Amino acid sequence: MKRKRALHVALIYNACRAAVPETPDDRGSTDDLRVFIRSLARALRSLGHRVTILALANDLLGFQRRLTRLNPDVVFNQYDDVVHGALYEMRVAALVRMMGFPLTGSHALALGLCRYKHMAVSLLQGAGLRVPPESRLIERVKDLAGANWRFPLIVQPSQEHAGIGLTRQSVVYSVTALRRQVGIVLREFHQPATVQRFLPGREFNISIIGGARQRVLPFAEVNYTSLPEDIPPIMSYAAKWMANSVEYKRTSVTCPAEVTPALARKLTHLTVKAFRALGGWGYGRVDLRLDEHEEPHVLEVNCNPCLEEDVALARSAKAAGISYPQLLQLILDAAFEKPPFDTDVPMLVPPRPRGLLEPT
Repeated sequence: MKRKRALHVALIYNACRAAVPETPDDRGSTDDLRVFIRSLARALRSLGHRVTILALANDLLGFQRRLTRLNPDVVFNQYDDVVHGALYEMRVAALVRMMGFPLTGSHALALGLCRYKHMAVSLLQGAGLRVPPESRLIERVKDLAGANWRFPLIVQPSQEHAGIGLTRQSVVYSVTALRRQVGIVLREFHQPATVQRFLPGREFNISIIGGARQRVLPFAEVNYTSLPEDIPPIMSYAAKWMANSVEYKRTSVTCPAEVTPALARKLTHLTVKAFRALGGWGYGRVDLRLDEHEEPHVLEVNCNPCLEEDVALARSAKAAGISYPQLLQLILDAAFEKPPFDTDVPMLVPPRPRGLLEPT
């Protein structure tokens, strides 16, 4: 018989406040993040693990020194960028692995690819997976000229996630609106815009867990039918986080979603292939949408999705009979598995033997 041994877990998160002032109804605020981190720590402790919460703001060198002193068995990665266009998620993950510590979730390159939306779309397209048609990266408003655009289109920042930059004006129906929305992205987010055909069909969030043996969880479907006609059916920032908004109040999620066996096979195939194509590991979420012919397309791969209890990935796990603490343990387990073709070469501290199992 073997049992899981108690681990020392370093739970890391981004303690830097966003540059934009936060509003009380924003569930994506720093205060809400801290509440979540404390609840996550409690759930990990309920598994018998020792948890040290380690905040990282702007002092990466100090973070490295503190992590070295802690010398944890594993780092539970909840570091998320708050600066528009930043890629510190990727750098923090790389630093932790360079220090020789096992890390939950995906590696640095996968995290970076997920943030570069157009690069991710290009990779998925190259792997033969369906993505929204006419996906283009626009760096200047004048680059829009000369193209035979087919509307409606959706415009969003090319290096954001969590609905950042998606608003009621993001779905456009004319060249004038397209030019205006691209200009807003360029000015306000200081990054290129991604333009894609807007797909009119059903939308699914499909979660996946595991390392070498990955498991697709029950599908979640986003329901936009209660939205007023003047609000586009998209998972905007307001729909995700602004508790007092119409989008938040009238957008719901059904899990498990009702789909035909044929559609379920297509959705599962696309989810697994897309997650693997970008190097996803441990846990993640793939967002898909159907076109007018009910064919699924990959909208986005998220290698560091929300882990709050009873929502998102945890909701899908619950539908599969996996409790929240069990889900966290599966994520920890995957951190000790070695991804295929990965070479573990710690560079900042000597490696030491690590394991997850011990005899009773």
